[in-house]
Amino acid sequence: MDVKRREIRQGELAFMSEDRGEAPTSGSGGTEASAAERWTESPAKAASMMEAICSRENLTKALRQVKGNRGSPGIDGMTVRQLPGYRVRQWPALREQLLAGAYRPQPVRRVEIPKPDGGVRKLGIPTVLDRFIQQAVMQVLQGQWDPTFSEHSYGFRPGRSAHQAVAQAQTHVAEGYRWVVDIDLEKFFDRVNHDRLMAAVAKRMEDKRLLKLIRAFLNAGVMEDGLVSPTDEGTPQGGPLSPLLSNLVLDELDRELSKRGHRFVRYADDCNIYVRSERAGRRVMEGIERFINRKRKLKVNAAKSAVARPWERSFLGFTFTGKGEPKRLIAAKALERFRTKVRELTRRTRGISVRAMVAQLARYLRGWQNYFGFCESPWTLRDLGGWVRRRLRCFQWKQWKRGRRRFAGLVACGASRPDAANAAGNSRGPWHVSRTRILQSVLSETFWSHLGVPSFTMS
Repeated sequence: MDVKRREIRQGELAFMSEDRGEAPTSGSGGTEASAAERWTESPAKAASMMEAICSRENLTKALRQVKGNRGSPGIDGMTVRQLPGYRVRQWPALREQLLAGAYRPQPVRRVEIPKPDGGVRKLGIPTVLDRFIQQAVMQVLQGQWDPTFSEHSYGFRPGRSAHQAVAQAQTHVAEGYRWVVDIDLEKFFDRVNHDRLMAAVAKRMEDKRLLKLIRAFLNAGVMEDGLVSPTDEGTPQGGPLSPLLSNLVLDELDRELSKRGHRFVRYADDCNIYVRSERAGRRVMEGIERFINRKRKLKVNAAKSAVARPWERSFLGFTFTGKGEPKRLIAAKALERFRTKVRELTRRTRGISVRAMVAQLARYLRGWQNYFGFCESPWTLRDLGGWVRRRLRCFQWKQWKRGRRRFAGLVACGASRPDAANAAGNSRGPWHVSRTRILQSVLSETFWSHLGVPSFTMS
């Protein structure tokens, strides 16, 4: 009995201690060649990677990350909230399976979400337990691999962001590289060759148990409509390990581009190469397309790839001005998606209170502002802010419904009784009334700010 209690207690300690460490950061300084040497390890250290993955500190961090990410259950229905209790009971057995190379992940649950530009993106949602183990594996591998990746790669890497990628692209344009080879890989996450991927993984480590585990995650299968289908290619989006593996696959492309001396920026499977002329761009497109098709067994999406001026294309939701010093602008498609989402949230027939609607809208606006506030076009943000407030005034006017309530509402917001009476008797539609002086005065930016609507400013 004492032995059993001790094992359970050890399982608890393996997860419940607070880890105050930070996520690993990418290496700085040095050439890519010297960085590549850093991941070469001694066989003894490489063979003990599974022990590092199962360490208390690493597992504590992984559990905290999975809980913070929340997410939907996998095919077994286990929720994130149920994971801590399950791991206390089952961890000794799970740890034994991992260290013996005998763990078998379950199939992922297929989920389809609409893409902003049409179509659907297929996600594979692993079980919560498999997400936890993937997260633990990813943390150890990322700490070793990330310093070896290209300085021109920005997606899914600690200490790097989409904003940094856009700023680097802007620098290339400012330096006179005013043509872009915009490469889009067709269904990249669905077409990664498992054998080539595992060969790349095997070059970086020697722990056969971990190689077997990664292969098992790749081949776990997909459950869709109650049926499990095998997976012989691709890295399903939805698991913590997939982004790291995708960067490993595309690291060879990064090295090829660097070897050829190109100026480029890559974020996940979006890659922009900057050149000085259209002729050079077409030559680069042909050469890189051959490399991708033959060496990586992937395919360039001809419909979405092009050689064009940077201000004619969008990169991560941004574009640039075409004259003088390039400035960051919000791409037209991103603006249209914003307007569509705001129209949906402020639809006057939603049947919810103004406060409830504003709370939902404010969450979306804050996230949007945090990302697109990186633009250098204050006039765009000013116009969008005015348009959003007009939508809000329409919603409020519709909520008040009739003349008496509109009169009382305007007076309560600070309007004079004559002005309130005049506005309440206006028979025009909400969109017209929302632009009148009285509504703009009482339902002002300050009014909406007090309710939690953020102001639009550049970050």
